[in-house]
This record gives sequence, C-alpha cells and structure tokens, in this order.
Amino acid sequence: MTKKLVAEFVGTFALVLFGCGAAVLAGFGIVGQLGIAFAFGLAIVAMAYGIGPVSGCHVNPAVSFGAWVAGRMRLNEMLGYWGAQCVGAIVGAGVLYVIASGAPAYSIDAGLGQNGYGTGSPGEYSLVAGAVFEVVATFIFLVTILGVTQKGAPSQFAGLAIGLTLVVIHIVGIQVTGVSVNPARSLGPAVWVLGDALSQLWLFIVAPLVGAGLAGWAFRAKLLASDEAS
Repeated sequence: MTKKLVAEFVGTFALVLFGCGAAVLAGFGIVGQLGIAFAFGLAIVAMAYGIGPVSGCHVNPAVSFGAWVAGRMRLNEMLGYWGAQCVGAIVGAGVLYVIASGAPAYSIDAGLGQNGYGTGSPGEYSLVAGAVFEVVATFIFLVTILGVTQKGAPSQFAGLAIGLTLVVIHIVGIQVTGVSVNPARSLGPAVWVLGDALSQLWLFIVAPLVGAGLAGWAFRAKLLASDEAS
C-alpha cells in the first residue's frame, strides 16, 4: 500500500506541475489553449505508463471514487489514495509557485491555473454551465478509464486513450472552468491562491464526484461493462 500511495503522490504532483505549469509558465500567449490541453493529457500518458503498474495511476480522487463505486477498490484504499493525491497536488502547486515567482513580473494574483466559474472562469461562464460541464466531462472521462481498464480491453493502449480523452476535454472546457474533472488538481492551486479559487473549490469537488459516481454505477450495474468483464 505504501508503494501505491507514493505513486499516487508522484503522479498527482506531476499532473499539477506540468498541466497547471503549462498555463502559468507558458500560457495562452506562448503555447495557447491547445498546448495547455496537451500538457495535461501528456502528463497523464507519462504517469499512466510510469506509475500505472504500481497504483493504476488514478492521480484523481474522482477516478478513485468511480473505481470504488464500480466495485474495483476498497473504501480504505480509496481514502488512502485521496490523501496521497491531495498532498501531491498541493506540493505540485507549491513547487510551481516557487518556479513562477522567479520571474519579476509574476504575482500570485495571476493565479496558478486554478479553476473557477463566473468571474473566475476564463470565459466568465456561469455556475450552472460550469457544473454541467464538470459533471458531464468527468462522466465521460471515467467511462473511458473504466472501459479501457476492464477485463478484455487492450490494456497496453489504456494510458494513451485516457490521456487523449483528457486532452479533448481540455480543448472543449478550458474556457468554461479551466477544467477540473479532478478535485485534487483544483485543490492544489486553490490552497496557494486563496480568494475565489478557494471559495469556489466546492464545485470542483462535488461535480467531478457526481460524474464519476454515475460512471462507476453504470459499470457496476453492467450497463457499460463488456461481456468478458461481466
């Protein structure tokens, strides 16, 4: 279990550092929205093959929750994953803050790639729009993850499929909420930025868990499970 928790810490750390880092250090003026989207997706691909054999590379409390609802992990294991993921995200965002602070022009007011709605949304999308996007996007993300990791699926391509799904979710959703689909990824920057990032954090905990829970239930109820998995 210790190895799994260390792996989840490292994986979530990397996701936040490189995903949010693309937004903070390269940003829209250098790599653009497409570059940020690929940074998140490629970080997941790298970690899927790097730590996947150890922990399954959840690096996301919503993924662990969906797996638990689907009957693929125990409650105590899920809670352990949550702790490692949240700590990894906070440390990753902290390291990003230290790096970004090395530029004279940077201020924490510029953010750390946090998520938000209303004035906190890159496109100033409403709370309702943000909630709908996060629930639906997390549901689709979990359908992909639970689908490609079920018995009979071509597991050697699982990391690539999951990473590319996260890319397309970011391409569509960055302007809506900055894209969470991951409570830990939202928590990390919010702890350092505070203000609206922290007060709006509840949405990026609740909505991804709802979407993940629905996907997990669909697999537990055998609605989306393959015949081999059944």
